[in-house]
Amino acid sequence: MPRTQEHADRYTDALIALAAATHRPANVVNTAGRYAIRVDFEFNRYVLATNAEDGLTNDIDAIEAWHVAFFQQSHSVTEDELLAEAENEWLADAFDQALDTLRNSGKWIESDAKFGELVKSPVAADQD
Repeated sequence: MPRTQEHADRYTDALIALAAATHRPANVVNTAGRYAIRVDFEFNRYVLATNAEDGLTNDIDAIEAWHVAFFQQSHSVTEDELLAEAENEWLADAFDQALDTLRNSGKWIESDAKFGELVKSPVAADQD
């Protein structure tokens, strides 16, 4: 029986955190028999977040670390390309570390059009 909704209920806080960090919807998905939290981006890229070897654990108290990985989706028979990954006790920190790794890897795609891209907001100048 699919357990997508069960995991979505269990990981509501994680879904909200990733949605807030990315300004995009976050969903629980089943990929090759393992559940993960997924966020889709432009340019056929996506991020998967898991907290156990086999995906998302059933025991929230047993979580030792979050693993976050960015992928480039492949439209051929080959597997999707792993672009960057990180692991940390906290989901938000693992996401930030993986994002920094991607930005510094040379695989970051610069675009003049910022379609909700993950960019830091410009610092507003002090107004008198």
